[in-house]
Amino acid sequence: IVKVIINTKTFFIFDKFIKLMTDPISIKIRKVKNNILLGRKQFIVDVVHTEKSNVPKRELQKKLAEIFKISDESTISLFGFKTRFGGLKSTGFGFIYNNIIFARETEPLYRLLRNKLIEVNKISSKQRKERKNRFKKTRGKEKSKIKNQS
Repeated sequence: IVKVIINTKTFFIFDKFIKLMTDPISIKIRKVKNNILLGRKQFIVDVVHTEKSNVPKRELQKKLAEIFKISDESTISLFGFKTRFGGLKSTGFGFIYNNIIFARETEPLYRLLRNKLIEVNKISSKQRKERKNRFKKTRGKEKSKIKNQS
């Protein structure tokens, strides 16, 4: 407990609160489960950010990689963050996969794209429409040929 005097008024502040005030970001991890079947650790992340309105997920990935001593940050998946009313604190979920293979098997596509574990080949909308119409006209084995062409 620390005694602080502001405008002749005395306040007693706990050490934990002072630590939160001095660090720009502090991370608290709770409800950690080791999910052996899916090859990951799952947990809830509480982030206290006093100086920022929000913290980017990339920055949180780096901090979590330091905490858990992980070399590859792309195996860490963070999502579902909600900022408390008034700011200063956000809560979300996180997964740390044992390797990239487990991550690719279970993670949804949008999170794989976010972590740059897969790349999508962008095709123009006209080409997609032409392919779709060619696909409609064909039957049987020729359909598989059209699929393999693009």
